Amino acid sequence: MEHEENTAKEAEPLPSGYRREIKTYVLRAGRMTAAQEKAYNELAPQWCIPYEPKKLNFVDVFQNTNPVIVEIGFGMGDATVAIAEANPDINYLGIEVHTPGVGRVLSEIKRRDLKNLFIIEYDALEVLENMIGDNSINGLHIFFPDPWPKKRHHKRRMLQRPRTNLFAQKLAPGGYLYFVTDIIDYAEFALDELNQTEHLKNKYDGFAEPQPWRTQTKFERKGLNADRQITEIFFEKI
Repeated sequence: MEHEENTAKEAEPLPSGYRREIKTYVLRAGRMTAAQEKAYNELAPQWCIPYEPKKLNFVDVFQNTNPVIVEIGFGMGDATVAIAEANPDINYLGIEVHTPGVGRVLSEIKRRDLKNLFIIEYDALEVLENMIGDNSINGLHIFFPDPWPKKRHHKRRMLQRPRTNLFAQKLAPGGYLYFVTDIIDYAEFALDELNQTEHLKNKYDGFAEPQPWRTQTKFERKGLNADRQITEIFFEKI
């Protein structure tokens, strides 16, 4: 989720071994526009997958055996829908807790007639732990998550151990983790955490080159206009 939209919230420890006491996001009390609310009410039953603590069968969801990419926290979904539209032979599963963003992406799914993008409106770590099989996804996108800049809040950051172990566990061999931020401190922190994660290997020597297929978002342009550096990280599962 683009980090201006996040809020922190206490959570119960999870039973699967990836114990955490707090969530990595904050729920912002944003209102949906009329168009977002209409799209949400009309399209969520078709394109939103309800959270259930059981593993998804991607063939049942997408009706094909194409590669599956999971995006954690798509915000308002600018990049999400553009990437899905440009790659109809790849399946995309977006996870988001911000309802206005879900409504907006649903409206874009209808407008662009996308068949390869579904949404789960729930905590991403719980979805990964309980709904995504091990070695089952081909990519993981984490674009502009909340950087939690204060040191005492670093434990809330998405990209840190042992959470990175969970990401590696869910990726199929040869799959990738692609992380983008406009906060250099978070980029350096995440790079160090990923370098320590078993089964993940940096595709680059340090930070990654910009991936030409990733669409720039409005939030990213805002960061560039504020002279914030966009930093990318790209790891592969070995």
